[in-house]
Amino acid sequence: MNKPLHQFFTNDHHRIDALLNKATEQPGEIDLNYYHHFRTQLLRHIKMEENTLFPAAKKVNPEVVQALIPRFRLEHGALTALMVPPPTSTLIKVIRYILEIHDMAEEEPGGLYDVCEALTHGQTQELLDQLAKTEEVPVHPPNPAPIAMASARRALKRANYDFEEIVRGA
Repeated sequence: MNKPLHQFFTNDHHRIDALLNKATEQPGEIDLNYYHHFRTQLLRHIKMEENTLFPAAKKVNPEVVQALIPRFRLEHGALTALMVPPPTSTLIKVIRYILEIHDMAEEEPGGLYDVCEALTHGQTQELLDQLAKTEEVPVHPPNPAPIAMASARRALKRANYDFEEIVRGA
């Protein structure tokens, strides 16, 4: 079965992962230029899902989407909050952990993308056109204030993740 929306978002995951990999390819160093691109592209991806994909699917079948979307919205909130503090190896470990679980739940057979693809079948080209026009989210420089990390930890907790457990490798 042809799944253009599923493929679009999966390809975007790979592109975003490549940016994070490039930002961290030198052991012990973070290339802030690539990390900035990673941040803006991850936030753009979240924007595409939240502002285009979710509303289109919800319009077709609010009950099905209502059951699925809260988890992804909480994870989007956590990932967005993790984009605020300055990058460290610890922060990147947590980001990678969340992204791996989140992306898998979206991409797996019967996952979020399959459900949304089926619900929006008649609108595929229109949605792809809208997604292509999605602009980057403007970002401020990373915020080193302790409140930025505290907020990120709270957002993770709301999404049922524990920062310290992830760091310890649980």
